Amino acid sequence: MKKLILSLFLVISFTFSYAQKSNVSKAKNKALMETPDFAGAREAIKLALKDSTTKNSAETWYVAGLIGYSENDAAYKKALLNQRFDTIAKGNAILESYDYFINAIKLDQVPDAKGKVKPKFAKEIKSKLTEYYKTQQDLVAFGAYLFEKKKYKETVKAFDVFLEIPKLPIMNNEIKMDSTYNMITYYAAVAASNAQMHDKSIAYYESLKDKNYETKAVYQLLYEEYNNQKDSVNALKTLKAGAEKFPNDAWFLQNIINYYIFSKKTNDALVYLNSAIAREPNSAQYRYVKGNLDESVGNYDEALGAFDKAIELDPKMADAYAGKGRLYYNKAVKMAEEANKIKDVRLYNAEMKKVDEEFKQSIPFFKKAAEVNPKEVEFKKTLKTLYYRLKMDADFEAINKEINAM
Repeated sequence: MKKLILSLFLVISFTFSYAQKSNVSKAKNKALMETPDFAGAREAIKLALKDSTTKNSAETWYVAGLIGYSENDAAYKKALLNQRFDTIAKGNAILESYDYFINAIKLDQVPDAKGKVKPKFAKEIKSKLTEYYKTQQDLVAFGAYLFEKKKYKETVKAFDVFLEIPKLPIMNNEIKMDSTYNMITYYAAVAASNAQMHDKSIAYYESLKDKNYETKAVYQLLYEEYNNQKDSVNALKTLKAGAEKFPNDAWFLQNIINYYIFSKKTNDALVYLNSAIAREPNSAQYRYVKGNLDESVGNYDEALGAFDKAIELDPKMADAYAGKGRLYYNKAVKMAEEANKIKDVRLYNAEMKKVDEEFKQSIPFFKKAAEVNPKEVEFKKTLKTLYYRLKMDADFEAINKEINAM
């Protein structure tokens, strides 16, 4: 009786195991037939992926990946013929198959009973993953589509797969990570930032720092990520590295100085700036920034000298002319504030004449700034205010027309 029960059990086990292997074949056939049945293929392989007799087989996972691969391929052929296809379904088929193929690779490396590794599907999987990487209509196009639709988390997922493929051991470093790779890394970082996936965004930007791709933007965006995460140590470190790479770009230096000022370390800001000027004495931008910093701490003579030096080094620096004009303008404002405290009318009127003379001194510099950069409306708005205050009616009307025409 026990032998009968055992025999019956073996028959049932064999039959069930055979059924699951049959499901693997059925899934493959449904995916590859002339008119594919992808839904039916997935139903068939789903059972095999769960069953103990087939779930640890590399073939099962390979066939599971083959379904998504075939669905993507069918959509790609439609695209070539300008026929309609479902972009999301096509892209998701790639991502689904990628996960299955990765599992298949792992199982394909398991030693046999004799301890030997004899992969059966590695070559095919490698070829298919390389195709995903190199065919622009696949992962790159899908990620770009998702980015455009502002589906940033999904964008990161698609671009992650693209960026992982060349690093897979199965690829043997055969895929060159070129400018396209760097471009996708950049947009993956932007997408991750928009998706509030800040750690991932930072990792991507960090990997790009020495890749010569949008380097200035990479440092700027990386700084912003660290700054938003309240990581002041790495934020400042990134700014300083950016200033080293781009010594003639005021953005990094200004943010370093802003950091020190915000941290109430004005002396550190001046020390850093002066050392930068010593290193790059012919940088008009550094002189301009020094003018702004000196002005902010009340060193007006030093500020004036710094703006003059910036203009000497770069006669077309409109902001430096405006900086000089602003010094006289702000000095006049403070003089007016003090004059308003005078109660004697005669003395008050005499002081206000001095105020107006100080305002007049700023006009030539704002005019020069507007001449050098006629598209900057703020210079002209300041002139309009000055002309109105000083009752220069003809000049007021002329500048007002220029502003309205912009």
